[in-house]
Amino acid sequence: MSKRIKVLIVDDSAVVRQTLCELLSLDPEIEVMGTAADPFIAAEKIKEEVPDVLTLDVEMPRMDGITFLQKIMSQHPIPVVICSSLTGAGSETALRAIEYGAVEVVHKPQVGVRRFFEESRIRLTDAIKAASMARPKRLNSMDIYRPAPKLTADAVLSRPEKFSMVKTTEKIVAVGASTGGTEALKVLLEAMPPDCPGLAIVQHMPEHFTAAFARRLNGLCAIEIKEAEDGDPILRGRALIAPGNRHMLLKRSGARYYVEIKNGPLVCRHRPSVDVLFRSAARYAGCNAVGVIMTGMGDDGARGLLEMKEAGAFTIAQDEESSVVFGMPKEAIKLGAVDKVAPLASMAETCLYEAAKK
Repeated sequence: MSKRIKVLIVDDSAVVRQTLCELLSLDPEIEVMGTAADPFIAAEKIKEEVPDVLTLDVEMPRMDGITFLQKIMSQHPIPVVICSSLTGAGSETALRAIEYGAVEVVHKPQVGVRRFFEESRIRLTDAIKAASMARPKRLNSMDIYRPAPKLTADAVLSRPEKFSMVKTTEKIVAVGASTGGTEALKVLLEAMPPDCPGLAIVQHMPEHFTAAFARRLNGLCAIEIKEAEDGDPILRGRALIAPGNRHMLLKRSGARYYVEIKNGPLVCRHRPSVDVLFRSAARYAGCNAVGVIMTGMGDDGARGLLEMKEAGAFTIAQDEESSVVFGMPKEAIKLGAVDKVAPLASMAETCLYEAAKK
């Protein structure tokens, strides 16, 4: 039996600590090694035994979670999962936590409704497992100032008998990412010129967080970046990011592309799901698309990317060296879904070149 992932829970709420303990104890691959009501208690526990993963709330007494995260990442980097309510300004704070080295951000579990509690359990345990595989980097001062049933895309969009699409002058780029994807997408999108093909992006993120993420990227990049709304057109020089907790599908009207935002079950344990986006891109864009799968744990997107390739799209996977977690790209490569493996630094250039060729 493989070694269990040791987790330290840091949250000032006794109810939340108990809930997280009960939730994580249901997974045989995870062991809760302890809990702490604030960062000072957590620091003492870490001196005694270093956890594999730390779950951390943002708002706590004596020291806030962001300050504690900075101390951890600058002194003894540990994979950290931010577990917060993430509403309003909290989303911006959680986004800053990613910049300071947190691996994942998840909502605190919703109790009272069985389905919501089960989905929270899935997302939290998956985040912890992904974080345990990450390679956190030491933060310096310059950085600061700068298992349930696993559904496929069939649950949201059925696979057609065959993919057939006439080539058009309008191209789109469909992108999927998970663990480590927030920073990877920043690199990709900052390198895109104002006249680049339209992008549709699924990044595994909680609700509310995607809007803050899109706003921040929009202020950094030459292209327009926004959280997608139902019916938004995919235009040159624009990237649409799927809203947290909603699936995003590519649709087509004539020669124009737009997105559909819809509810549905978790697909590949995620909502939004990369497989859902990629399947819709295979169906409605086919050879007019470029598919990109980036850093992340699990296999969401692998089958969808294969469908895109079979429909005539050019497909790209991020390489292992530049991936925080080489899970999703690896699964897509293993499935034969990838035309080219590229480092993050040259991924935008590769996308633009292949889109121009098509």
